[in-house]
Amino acid sequence: MRLDEYVDDLDRDESVELRKLAEEKSYAITDHLDSAKTRFDETLSDDTLVGSTAPSVFVGSGSYPSVSAGLLAPVGDEDDAEQYVTSGKWYRQGYSIDDVFQRRTNLLNSTRRSNVDVDDVWDGFVGTQREVAIADRPVDVELGLDERPGFDLDGTLEDIAAPRGPRASAESASLTENPHVPRAIEKTLSDDDWRAEGAMTYLYRKGFDVYDINNVLSVGALGQGDNRRLVPTRWSITAVDDTVGKYLRGTIRNAPSIDQTLVWHNSYIGNDYWVIATPGDWEFELVELKAPGSIWNPDPNGQLYMAADSEGFEGRTDYVDETSGAYYASRLGVLEELADRGRQAKVFVIRHATNEYWAPVGVWQIRESVRDAFDSEPAVAETFHDAVRQLVPQLPVSLNDLRRKSTMAAGIQTDLSAFGIE
Repeated sequence: MRLDEYVDDLDRDESVELRKLAEEKSYAITDHLDSAKTRFDETLSDDTLVGSTAPSVFVGSGSYPSVSAGLLAPVGDEDDAEQYVTSGKWYRQGYSIDDVFQRRTNLLNSTRRSNVDVDDVWDGFVGTQREVAIADRPVDVELGLDERPGFDLDGTLEDIAAPRGPRASAESASLTENPHVPRAIEKTLSDDDWRAEGAMTYLYRKGFDVYDINNVLSVGALGQGDNRRLVPTRWSITAVDDTVGKYLRGTIRNAPSIDQTLVWHNSYIGNDYWVIATPGDWEFELVELKAPGSIWNPDPNGQLYMAADSEGFEGRTDYVDETSGAYYASRLGVLEELADRGRQAKVFVIRHATNEYWAPVGVWQIRESVRDAFDSEPAVAETFHDAVRQLVPQLPVSLNDLRRKSTMAAGIQTDLSAFGIE
């Protein structure tokens, strides 16, 4: 959905400021789409695309268990195919929101409808998709399309997967080279008695990042044989973050606590992140603040949107209620740092999505922002209470509002001066 289309669905009394923002950004998106359409027209011949596809795929969640299986292929920029793969490299290269949309609008999503049961399916379109996903580098493919691509940006307002570009139904897909599959992934493929959770943990310990593991899980290449199924991308992203996070939490279960309260800060594409770690057994909470005028909270004169989820020492047994994939992505970054230190802690993360974050680019930016926050020198506070009190003036909420929403902040004892009483 484009921003101007989204704004048209809002109440008629919306503000001029919001419509102006939507118009400015929708023009930027339209420019990307026009450029992509020209590139596709110059590249496609008789509805056949021959090129290099990044080792990346997409699986939709609509109409499950009959899903849309997709191959993602850059058009007209095959030599730079790997730059189109969503990964931590986007953060390290400083991608802006515009950069993400430019990459995505030049990335064709060729799709076929498929049943999710794919245990022994290694031929046809789905077989090609699976081969691409398990390869460790871009693979040359030939795609036969049933139709010309549609150029409405494909995606939702959810901040899970990155927005997707033009989509077209595919008649066929075949490899024009043999893909290179890492030995560790071959091991997980051959062992069909291995539960998916154990295989994911094994790949992570072997040095595969969650982006690589997500691709393999999404095409049903992990888990016990009869249970191997295509997993919608938005589900697999969270599943990998959650599974790896649980593994890391287990590694610090008996670790000593950190011995002082530390505070880190990071900013990226209109998001501010604060991480407070304080002595104690493992505990975690994410609070999200979404500014008025942002795409999720469109009325610039409205109230700040607040969401929060948390867990104690034993972790969670159910999916989070309010913060969705952001919870698992931010928790992963925190647990990676604690595992590296061989310590545990109570950790409080605040994410402030300002109105400069005008479109969701994917949960990768949350994961990488929290990961990178730990590369800076932390501030030191006397106590967790002091850290939160010193942080509040930088937030668009009062301490009392934060305490009403946050489990961890609610433990802060409020003195009379917080109410302006001497």
